[in-house]
Amino acid sequence: MTRLILASQSPARTKLLADAGIRHSVMVSDVDEDAVQARYGVTDPHDTALLLARAKAEAVAALPEAEGALVIGCDSVFEFDGEAHGKPYTAAVARERMLRMSGNSGVLHTGHWLVDCRATAADDEPAELGTDAAPDDGTTAPGSGATLGAVASAEVHFTDMDPEEIDAYIATGEPLHCAGSFTIDGLGGAFIRKVDGDPHAVVGLSVSTLRSLLGHANVRITDLWSAE
Repeated sequence: MTRLILASQSPARTKLLADAGIRHSVMVSDVDEDAVQARYGVTDPHDTALLLARAKAEAVAALPEAEGALVIGCDSVFEFDGEAHGKPYTAAVARERMLRMSGNSGVLHTGHWLVDCRATAADDEPAELGTDAAPDDGTTAPGSGATLGAVASAEVHFTDMDPEEIDAYIATGEPLHCAGSFTIDGLGGAFIRKVDGDPHAVVGLSVSTLRSLLGHANVRITDLWSAE
């Protein structure tokens, strides 16, 4: 049976996978996001999202518990006025950002990185990318050796928000630990007018992007659908 490990502590990401019927477990990495960014000096929001997703996936893939599994790491960065916005953490930062975002739009970038930790074929040659997925006879195909990523982006358009609404939203605590200071699948959805692009990317994990990455590891997403 093919195992998928989500290298993220995000409840929204694991709920999204569960709602999509994708069988998985969760294993949180101990990646220091600030240290990773400082080391590589990446400032472009698109590249930063991919870099952090890769760091998380590779940290979990290095653990003994990940042996024989596929690991998917994700990270989201909100691009607004040319700036990269991660989690605000404080009410003051969240308020300043949301006052600027009111009536405007930005782009949410979600990086995805997949690492195939399954044992490769006996000759140690990685499976060719794009070949057919695992056989349907109940056996487990050898690992592909794949380690690759992709970014799913979506433009988010916000409604006009008055300061009282912003303060009430921040008081719930929801936006403090979300990239860009908002959610689409929670209370923050009330302030989003429309999304151009994959709405799952705004939640924090694009299922269609995951499907594409799994294909490079010779795994069909249907192989991960829960039997229930």
